[in-house]
Amino acid sequence: MIVKKLLHTRMRVSDMETTIAFYRDVLGLDVLERKVSPRGSHLAFLSVPNSDELIELCSFPSSGPVSVQEDLVHLAFEVEDLDQAIEQLKAKQVPITDGPTRTSSGSRFIFIDAPDGYEVELIERPPGTLTA
Repeated sequence: MIVKKLLHTRMRVSDMETTIAFYRDVLGLDVLERKVSPRGSHLAFLSVPNSDELIELCSFPSSGPVSVQEDLVHLAFEVEDLDQAIEQLKAKQVPITDGPTRTSSGSRFIFIDAPDGYEVELIERPPGTLTA
């Protein structure tokens, strides 16, 4: 077997509406589809600009609230201008939990928290850089 492509990543969330609002209103992602799975999970698929991969949010209230361990998982998004992103986050009263930090490759990044404690990394990379 050879994997062809990453299609989506699923994240279980406690409150679908709060989580959708965060990704839509803070990060500018679009909701492509919402549905209920055969097992009763509420699902929402979010699209990321310039990416084929989707983020799948899953809410299954009967399983209880989500508790994400620190440093367990995070999503990383590239931004064109980190300083501008920081100003926009401040205007939306979204706290920066770490950074800004500069890497040896010249990238700069910050972290913010999404609902349920998922970390989101925002990275500004110099042209031609593949990693942070």
